[in-house]
Amino acid sequence: EVQVVESGGSSVQAGGSLRLSCTASGFTYDDPDMAWYRQAPGNECELVSSISSDGSTYYADFVKGRFTISHGSAKNTVYLQMTSLKPEDTAVYYCAADGACSGSARFGYWGQGTQVTVSS
Repeated sequence: EVQVVESGGSSVQAGGSLRLSCTASGFTYDDPDMAWYRQAPGNECELVSSISSDGSTYYADFVKGRFTISHGSAKNTVYLQMTSLKPEDTAVYYCAADGACSGSARFGYWGQGTQVTVSS
């Protein structure tokens, strides 16, 4: 059974930093592509950043230069280092393995989400 578990969400002031962690386990095939999504109340989920099994990364424009995604010692572990946080970064952050979202639909394997709250 595939499990995705993320952690690290918290409440911080604007300009602060947080690091989110995620581990995906139970894959019986090659290392999955990993990604961080977020969803704020009333909004659809949006892709924040992703890292493929070969290390290629993607960042949404709204986090470029502020967030960094990386693998841990194993490729099924991924971190999201978030700096210069803004109130508009407030959302539930989800880790997904071989995942995607479209509207209210989610595909792949998702964690339970971790709340990030940024106060001004």
